[in-house]
Amino acid sequence: MIYDVPADEVWLPEHLTLPERNFPTREKDAGAALPDAAAVAWRLDYDREGEEDPDLLDPDYASYFARFLRTVDTTRVRELVFGSCGEVYFSSCGDAVEVLAGAADRFPALRAIALGDIADELAMIVQADVTPLLRAFPALEVLEVRGGSNLELEPVRHASLRVLRLEAGGLSAGATRAVAASDLPALEHLELWLGDGNHGGDATPADLAPILTGERLPSLRYLGLLDGEFQDEIAAAVASAPVVARLETLDLSLGELTDRGGEALLAGQPLTHLKKLDLSHHSMSEAMTERLRAALPGVEVALGHRRKGGFRYSEAME
Repeated sequence: MIYDVPADEVWLPEHLTLPERNFPTREKDAGAALPDAAAVAWRLDYDREGEEDPDLLDPDYASYFARFLRTVDTTRVRELVFGSCGEVYFSSCGDAVEVLAGAADRFPALRAIALGDIADELAMIVQADVTPLLRAFPALEVLEVRGGSNLELEPVRHASLRVLRLEAGGLSAGATRAVAASDLPALEHLELWLGDGNHGGDATPADLAPILTGERLPSLRYLGLLDGEFQDEIAAAVASAPVVARLETLDLSLGELTDRGGEALLAGQPLTHLKKLDLSHHSMSEAMTERLRAALPGVEVALGHRRKGGFRYSEAME
């Protein structure tokens, strides 16, 4: 059957605008009335592991997607959400990338893609090279990707993309450098979950340097460099970064930010033009958080969830 997706069962993409509807996993459920293809964000979730009788499913992911093409007027589809492509922890999101990029001419209205929308531990989601999606859909405006394992990206020029979110337990240096080397003149929201080395996150502050100049990102208004184990170094780099002057929101949350990073932000360029500075899930002292609030009286400064222990906490790992 076709049903509304319960909000507490999946990671919800942040920048899709339409209500989600599942495309039936089993062909025998496909007789239900379909909504207007343009009125919903279609969720494709081929979960063999979660099906009590896998024999009732299409034989493979390509067959499942082909049935979607036959059943739904894809010329009107605006938003797509991809969940599991087989068995969680084993199946790569590459199957979804391959079939969607190969059918790009069937989706002239597609503007938003969320890939890896799986309610399981972030570090276990197996991703793929997502470059074909950007090349196949020059009018795409939103790309949200969950999972960093096997995530790849090549530098691209894309004139329409407004939102790019890469939510990873560990973002590779290669993927980070590819983002930094891409020309994205329309990009307004860039969010990179950097993660840690235990989960493949080997990017360094130096890899972010082209992003911080802002030369290839003239429209950027939100910059999120989240969940990093070198968050103090990121804060120091951001403190003098030219891109910050045009931002409305700077998000350095979820990482290992200490008083050293807070001091760097206070000593750097003025941040009073920001609408929001998000430093939540940090390890700064109460004295430092009070100094930050006092220095930015007109800015929404998010400083919740102060950690008191010496252990690594990562929101991304939950």
